[in-house]
Amino acid sequence: MSTRSVRPAEDEADSPELTAVQAALAAEHAAVYGYGVLGGRLDGKRGAEARAAHDGHRARRDALARTARDLGGRPVASAAAYALPFAVADGPSAVRLAAVLEDRIAGAYADLVRATEGPRRKDAAGALREAAVRSARWRGGNVAFPGLAERAAGADPAATGPVEAAGADGTR
Repeated sequence: MSTRSVRPAEDEADSPELTAVQAALAAEHAAVYGYGVLGGRLDGKRGAEARAAHDGHRARRDALARTARDLGGRPVASAAAYALPFAVADGPSAVRLAAVLEDRIAGAYADLVRATEGPRRKDAAGALREAAVRSARWRGGNVAFPGLAERAAGADPAATGPVEAAGADGTR
């Protein structure tokens, strides 16, 4: 899934914290969309997990929008639609998409942890942990450093955005 630019408007403060908040917000918009797509392909326990994740991402999205406003920015808007990294035609592909979404969210929150301090850093670390746990559940295993394993060495996350930095094609 690709997201549009997460750069603040010309008249907004261009602080690293606001940029990271906007990137995490854009990633949450994409995750909400992605879970909307994949949720229809899952039922039973996996369907309930997808609904819970969808609700969690909506709550995080709304909190990040408030944070962007608190920092003097205008929250980045959701796109009307997002390009999925692969077709989601059945349960296994829906589970795979959920893992990809959580990996990307973890990357955005890892950047937010780095850009913030105090309570915002604690919240971002909690969101990173939640994404890592969900990713491990969807995948059936975990990665050593959630949110960081997919990053290219020396990549500037503000320049690439949350989705591209984590691998827009869904690969690791």
